[in-house]
Amino acid sequence: MDFLTEGHDENFYKSRSFLLFLQHQQFYKMKFQPYTHSEAALEERIAQIINSEKKQGSEKEALKTIFQSIDFTTLEAFDNEEKINDFCAKALAFPQQKPHLSVPAICIYSPFVRQAKALLKGSGIRVATVACCFPSGQMPFDLKVKEVEYCVNEGADEVDMVISRGTFLAGRYDEVFNEIKTIKETCGDKAHLKVILETGELKTVENIRKASELAILAGADFIKTSTGKVPVAATPLAAIVMIDTIKEYFEATGKKVGFKPAGGMKTPEDALAYYYLVKHLLGEQWINPTLFRVGTSRLAGLILDLLQ
Repeated sequence: MDFLTEGHDENFYKSRSFLLFLQHQQFYKMKFQPYTHSEAALEERIAQIINSEKKQGSEKEALKTIFQSIDFTTLEAFDNEEKINDFCAKALAFPQQKPHLSVPAICIYSPFVRQAKALLKGSGIRVATVACCFPSGQMPFDLKVKEVEYCVNEGADEVDMVISRGTFLAGRYDEVFNEIKTIKETCGDKAHLKVILETGELKTVENIRKASELAILAGADFIKTSTGKVPVAATPLAAIVMIDTIKEYFEATGKKVGFKPAGGMKTPEDALAYYYLVKHLLGEQWINPTLFRVGTSRLAGLILDLLQ
């Protein structure tokens, strides 16, 4: 007797547990194609895509989209209740300034989630938080689960988890998969899950591809490049590998997974590069905050200035 024939009543077959089972069955059947592109070939492709996209459409409209995709973030050791009050006030003030645009979410440490939810109530701005021993990922797994349970119970709309890079680099891929899968189940229907790969530590195209596959197959709603806490954050090279993986998965299953580059963006041109890659490879259907976010809070004010 297997999972499907264990004598469950009809309510079971309408339950979340059964739906998750079906999803995981689909995941296990999905076989990604070998990814054999060299760094040099990918860099050439990136340059061609960006040059092509620059010639099309309006840069101003692209910057508007980017602003409306920013996860406005403060993740500092010195954050406190007073700073979160000011930070939320700043997020709420953006729509009052020309050109009257809002960010889709703020991202903060978990002790401040409940406070932020109250301050942002009715604004449409979601509250994201980081988890699984951000940024290192070095914590016993049962404690990671408890941390995510806390985040969800506090009201987080989104959870940005870090993978265990040490475990991944040791080749224990099943452990990484199972961690992500369990965290996704812990989030349930209450919080979307973004999975941070920390591509600057994975380093190679092969590793970034493998981590992207694992995260997607384990149920990630988004895959995200970086924590922003290590020297090498988002890069177009890491982005194109991740976006290619999202595209292949979508074409095989019909399921859309979001993409978030985070950190390392110093100029609007840096952010535009990721917009161009997503638009070119995944199409207009991905150019919205449901499937495209950007971790570049430092550029929020500069982009607004350019849009005046």
